[in-house]
Amino acid sequence: MNRDFHHRRRSLVAALALAPLLPGVARAQQPGADYTLLKPELAVETPGKIEVVEFFWYGCPACYNLEPLLEAWVPRLQPDTVFRRIPAVFNDRWALDGAIYYTFEAMGAVDKLHKPLFDAIHKDRLRTDNGPALSQWLQRNGVDPKKFEDMSKSFGVQSKLRRAAQQGAAYRIEGTPTMAVHGRYVITIEQARTFERMVATAEHLVGVTRKSLSATKKS
Repeated sequence: MNRDFHHRRRSLVAALALAPLLPGVARAQQPGADYTLLKPELAVETPGKIEVVEFFWYGCPACYNLEPLLEAWVPRLQPDTVFRRIPAVFNDRWALDGAIYYTFEAMGAVDKLHKPLFDAIHKDRLRTDNGPALSQWLQRNGVDPKKFEDMSKSFGVQSKLRRAAQQGAAYRIEGTPTMAVHGRYVITIEQARTFERMVATAEHLVGVTRKSLSATKKS
């Protein structure tokens, strides 16, 4: 692991250690404390929708712990809101997992394989950089390893991976999990302190964005 990753991990551990001492989700969200306001704001990739993004890494324990909350929250989002995952790409190791996610997406298998892969990594200690072990896992889950490998090297998957790296840089992502709302707001786990508050802050900012967009349409 590189030094930057260890720094991000220490920051995350410190933030989570403070969580029981801090107020709960009822505290009002404040820019700078609970989220960062991006200036200038970034263009979204889903015009006409409020866009919520999660930057994640399959090897990130905090991302794994956040996942159940997202699984419960995302289906409740209103029709005007869309949720997207973007793999964080800090180095070649993270890029490998990013390619796995986009290969799942290209195969139409995110719903089937995303959570099971998270479980395999964090419960069964699967290493995705262990080619034979990953191939065996894919076979057990009904995926042809050769077809998977070919798809992972395809132009479409590699283009999305390069785009993910560009978006991570544009959003100034320094660690995972990080959430962003409509190209305007970024929420880190260090700011949120707890996974519940991270989701609550995202929901609050979706509401703020909805009001702002509505007011813009009326003016």
